[in-house]
Amino acid sequence: MMVDPVIWDVGYLVSAAMFILGIKRLSSPRTAPQGNRLGAYGMLLAVLITLVKMYTEGIIGYELIISGLAIGTLIGYVMATRVEMTEMPELVALFNGFGGGASALVGLSEVLKRLQNSNVPEPGVELYATWVAIGLSGIVGWVTLTGSLMAMGKLRGGFYIPFTKKDDRGRRKWVRFPTWGPPWMNFVKGAILLACTSLIGLTVHDPHNYDYIYSLVILSCILGVLFVIPIGGADMPVVVSLLNSMSGIAAAFTGFVIGNNVLIIAGSMVGAAGLILTFIMCKAMNRTLIAVLFMSFGGGGRESVTRTKVGSDPEEVAMVCDGITKCVIVPGYGMAVSQAQHAVKEFADLMEAQGVEVSYGIHPVAGRMPGHMNVLLAEASVPYEQLIEMDDINSELTETDVALVIGANDTINPVARSGEGPLGGMPIIDVDKARVVVVIKRSLSVGYAGVDNDLFFEDKTMMLFGDGKKMMNELNGAIKEL
Repeated sequence: MMVDPVIWDVGYLVSAAMFILGIKRLSSPRTAPQGNRLGAYGMLLAVLITLVKMYTEGIIGYELIISGLAIGTLIGYVMATRVEMTEMPELVALFNGFGGGASALVGLSEVLKRLQNSNVPEPGVELYATWVAIGLSGIVGWVTLTGSLMAMGKLRGGFYIPFTKKDDRGRRKWVRFPTWGPPWMNFVKGAILLACTSLIGLTVHDPHNYDYIYSLVILSCILGVLFVIPIGGADMPVVVSLLNSMSGIAAAFTGFVIGNNVLIIAGSMVGAAGLILTFIMCKAMNRTLIAVLFMSFGGGGRESVTRTKVGSDPEEVAMVCDGITKCVIVPGYGMAVSQAQHAVKEFADLMEAQGVEVSYGIHPVAGRMPGHMNVLLAEASVPYEQLIEMDDINSELTETDVALVIGANDTINPVARSGEGPLGGMPIIDVDKARVVVVIKRSLSVGYAGVDNDLFFEDKTMMLFGDGKKMMNELNGAIKEL
């Protein structure tokens, strides 16, 4: 059955418009849910149009269409309902990998199909453009896939090996992904990248050589692994953002290869938005993109804490909070781990009932992915206007009576101002300028960057040692009893 190609183009245009409007709605926390829905509806429309187009052109049958939709829907539903909020960074990294891998597979299948059908263009502009686009899609796609899998593993701390014998604590063998970046690593990555680009040139001159094609796949996968291995510490949000951008770029290249307009538009938008976010993350980490790509950063070792600090109890903190006028709450990954956001919201409500001005200081890279704290606090119905960005909240902290820190470490560490070490030069939230600092943390252990925090040992700092949610509930109970 022949269908006017204009119909597909109109459908893709509507889908692209929904993407653009969705991104526009994402600019404000209040309209972000609508933006997410618009983007999802646009992608659903694009997928349905593509499947109908493929069916009418006889490329696939309805059995594959229904099977693919059913399997994808089931997997998506299970992941959406079972993944905890604390595991969202790993899930985002995995989705980035899926996007890059899908683009790479489409590009590879297009090459193999053209070779099998002897549909290789004659030497000239068409051959060069097509094969270069396929090669770039493959490089970026495979690098994104393996790099994202490595990022997911590093965020999780490693993976269990299935079917291995459990130890005395009931755990199976564990594969970890250490930070490893010797000085010569950049030369290896540069050599592999040069080899990949050379292979693209070789495939242009000899398109029928399968060895070049599969060598490109293998080297690109290795490059993705080596790309993420040196990265650790507090810099992982930058990497997740960059991989997200790369997945979009791979999709755009693939769209050129197969002539799919919506893939070009959507991929370009994701790539551009991801790069903008990457630069924002780099600025927040005081890094350059070149440093992210070619320098080992984020702290390979971990300092040992030898000092001690006598902890406070919730009753003491409650008395300190009694009669204050301004409180700034600074959340971190520890809040996400303990799922303490609802208890934090209850604390804020109790303070506001006493006439205290409450706001939240949000560091751009707090947590393990961009916007992690915003998502958690929105889940607890925290008013959007109370979420204040780092640059704005810092000017208020000198007039703050109590700065309450829940599970943050690296993003409030004053050592960053020294310009030395893994955190050197990174902008931080200046909680140490508040009159009293209350830190809820399990112990005095170092943060994700492996650097000790002098703030914990200052006289004006009160430490509440324990699980974030448990300590917040006890603090709320103590405030109610005053």
